[in-house]
Amino acid sequence: MEEKKEVIRPTDAEAIRLARTLIRTARFGAIAVLDPATGAPLASRVGVATDIDGAPLILVSMLAAHTRSLLADSRCSLLVGEPGKGDPLAHPRITISCRALQLQRETPEQARAERRYLNRHPKARLYVGLGDFHFFRLEPEGASLNGGFGKAYVLGRSELLADSDVAQDLAGAEQSAIDHMNSDHADAISVYARAFAGASEAKWTITGIDPDGLDLAAGDETRRVFFPEPLASSGDLRKILVELAGEGRRKLAGSSPQM
Repeated sequence: MEEKKEVIRPTDAEAIRLARTLIRTARFGAIAVLDPATGAPLASRVGVATDIDGAPLILVSMLAAHTRSLLADSRCSLLVGEPGKGDPLAHPRITISCRALQLQRETPEQARAERRYLNRHPKARLYVGLGDFHFFRLEPEGASLNGGFGKAYVLGRSELLADSDVAQDLAGAEQSAIDHMNSDHADAISVYARAFAGASEAKWTITGIDPDGLDLAAGDETRRVFFPEPLASSGDLRKILVELAGEGRRKLAGSSPQM
């Protein structure tokens, strides 16, 4: 009797990095909820950012059907991953199983979510303060990663999120570091994008800093740059950014065509 082929691959470091990249770089996703009236699945598109530990964040209107569904039953799933050119099914994507947690106004969690979401979606400032719009944090419980044909993985919560203690430590210093880098070190940010994320020359800015790396954006384009090692504390950030810029410049100089 022919042995059945195992479909799910062992989850390795490469799969974890791909999963985190897909989540961190997502600007939009498809959220699936359960309609409280019928129990049937209901899918909708939502804007997406991430909390500092990597949990997805959404900003939704209380008038939306998917929001009413989340309030009735917090179980949901979020699909992210851009299709790109060619066959959409050949491109990586990840479906995250979550529990939706509504963030209450005037709490540190809501303030951090708003700050990080607006860094990713500046135009959302037009309606973020309206009374019927609220932030939800989607608490990951697990995920199904499709890295392309024949590359299926199952990931747990711990494989999706950064270290929570370091994330909390970094949260207070994150925005000042982002503002400083974007104002005074645009050249270094360009180096990060080109040397470590394969990006082209553009006006890149940092939209998020977390224990694992940097989120970058240029217009609607996003990129993810991972640190060589996760931060042990917020005090390590400056040293890592300086070292990364130096390494990136050497890498770009080494790849320049010789005359």
